[in-house]
Amino acid sequence: MRVTILGSGTSSGVPRIGGADGAGDWGLCDPKEPRNRRRRVALLVEHDGATILIDTGPDLREQLLAARVMRLDAVLLTHDHADHAHGIDDLRQVFHAMQRPVDVWASSATWAVLRPRFTYVFEGTEFYPPTCTAQVLDDVLTVGAMTVTPFAQNHGNIDSTGFRIEAAGRAVAYSTDVKALYPGSPLHGLDLWVVDALRRNPHPTHSHLDQTLGWIAEHRPARAVLTHMDQSMDYRTLFAELPAGVEPGYDGQVIDLPSQPMRPQA
Repeated sequence: MRVTILGSGTSSGVPRIGGADGAGDWGLCDPKEPRNRRRRVALLVEHDGATILIDTGPDLREQLLAARVMRLDAVLLTHDHADHAHGIDDLRQVFHAMQRPVDVWASSATWAVLRPRFTYVFEGTEFYPPTCTAQVLDDVLTVGAMTVTPFAQNHGNIDSTGFRIEAAGRAVAYSTDVKALYPGSPLHGLDLWVVDALRRNPHPTHSHLDQTLGWIAEHRPARAVLTHMDQSMDYRTLFAELPAGVEPGYDGQVIDLPSQPMRPQA
């Protein structure tokens, strides 16, 4: 499998709009470090000719161009929040490239919010066909040679969906926008866990750094990559202090499996 982190930032991205000169609020992040520039979170998983996209945030067009994506076998949505779903219209160009609607999978709760919000995407209009099909993901899904197991995660006042993806004897999990993990979450035997770590201080709907490190110590993935980080989470500062096998993710990061877990060079 090949895993590409298309975006690793929080809902407002890094830098946030603003700053003393209007050029962006970088917080504690060094603006000279390119790995601190973060788009809204999204993930690409590829194996044996099949491609899965997780989430369609407002940076999707730039993310798909950067990764040179022209077709998608499945799109998985973690939940209905804008920073994860409001770029869904950009799948229209994937529809044109593939000449068929894009299969988008999400929980029933997510569709209850998103289908009315984006009716034209799924039902079309007088002059335009539907560009996506809304599929309910409530069981194990097979995409090419990949197996996707969804699992519920607490995200404050709603649940988000995490995903375990397996192929060729390897296992990857993706857990963004999570405040608490439910018992029985399929996080055993992971080669890679891409997991939410919004900031250092506790937050009502997201995991913070110490909590995430506790989860990693409990579930013991071979490699853990932090995502959904805000402007307080400087890449080099984190890299220097995190334990072996844990690293901050960054936009455009590519992780190939199978391979032995390696701590990359700073």
